[in-house]
Amino acid sequence: MHLIAVQPYIKVEREVNSIQQFNIEDERNIYLYSDKIVTKHRKFPIQDVLDVSYRAIGGTGGLLYLHTNGGLYTYTVKTSPQKFIDAFKEYRQK
Repeated sequence: MHLIAVQPYIKVEREVNSIQQFNIEDERNIYLYSDKIVTKHRKFPIQDVLDVSYRAIGGTGGLLYLHTNGGLYTYTVKTSPQKFIDAFKEYRQK
């Protein structure tokens, strides 16, 4: 198991009190290893990941999609994950 690529993503959590609402951004990473993809709370065996795609939203960020045998997982990114996607696709072709 060796590290191939890392992609930062954010998890937005909302807190509401009696007066106002707050959005708290927790910065996290997705790690692509030779045998799995790992996020803060999930591990996907590489053979279960069918594809990785991206949809830009607004000017600077978007959504990174992990298409797996267990469903579709979405991660909010602030920068383009193209290098991460390319690394995944290149590794899968080997």
